[in-house]
Amino acid sequence: MGTVLQTEVAGIGMKNPVLVCSGTWGNGREYSEWLDPGELGGIITKSVTLKPCAGNRPPRLWETPSGMLNSIGLENRGLEAFLEEELPWLAGFGVPVWVNVAGFSEEEYVQVATEISVSGLAAALELNISCPNVRKGGLRFSESLGDAVRLVARVREKAELPLFVKLSPRTADMKAMCVAMAGAGADGLSLVNTVPAMAIDIERAKPRLGNVTGGLSGPAIHPVAVLAVWEAYQSVDIPIIGMGGIWGWEDAVEMIMAGAGAVGVGTLNFVDPGAPLRIVEGIERFLARKGLARVTELVGLAHRGGFPDRAS
Repeated sequence: MGTVLQTEVAGIGMKNPVLVCSGTWGNGREYSEWLDPGELGGIITKSVTLKPCAGNRPPRLWETPSGMLNSIGLENRGLEAFLEEELPWLAGFGVPVWVNVAGFSEEEYVQVATEISVSGLAAALELNISCPNVRKGGLRFSESLGDAVRLVARVREKAELPLFVKLSPRTADMKAMCVAMAGAGADGLSLVNTVPAMAIDIERAKPRLGNVTGGLSGPAIHPVAVLAVWEAYQSVDIPIIGMGGIWGWEDAVEMIMAGAGAVGVGTLNFVDPGAPLRIVEGIERFLARKGLARVTELVGLAHRGGFPDRAS
């Protein structure tokens, strides 16, 4: 692949612009049987909370047309186990690791972010302020500009790693939210988290999910995510990781042209564990076909009038 796919976001060097999204890849142990994690551009971990979290009651998943509803509820073994077992294992692959930080209070977010930062094993933090299936914390931070600014500023004060903030598409003004996050100290943005949604079993007249509501992901939300990336690129100068319904290399290229410096593959991992590396290959072939020397030439290209017209 050489240098054509190499890129950098918030000072973090990446061999290619393709990451795996938080929650859809666990912490990689199962997926490592299907692909070499060291060939990815980066890894975003499953959400880490201060204490072990059992998650929401089942059912937790429901397939929808062109997507999937999930209501996992941040299930994880807690910070101590993550630092002792998961993070050292992930760091061994030699690619940047973004640790997704979650919590049920501002204090928990700050403590988890601080301890991850001082571990020396992570490349960046991804602050999950937009989880749609957690009753306390989660989505309320990204729906309240003031709460979001206060939380990001508190984490920024304590954590030394590059700080990416993961936002919900359900916000009154995406541009204003992005500007506020940058002003509070965010080094980058992850756009977007799942879309709050639900489904009902009409034969039983009951919600499909045990938590009633969940987050919609998959191809159904891709255009929503592209718009969020587009608006963020117009609003701030910090890097963007575009995610939401990437189902092939074409979707990844579209995200990059909208303004993403890197992209995250999520729900597709459940369907095709080897897809992220095939997306990398597809981007490389596209660059060759277009005669481009670096993937960075694509970032925000749609804002600049597209490819130059060529004589037939």
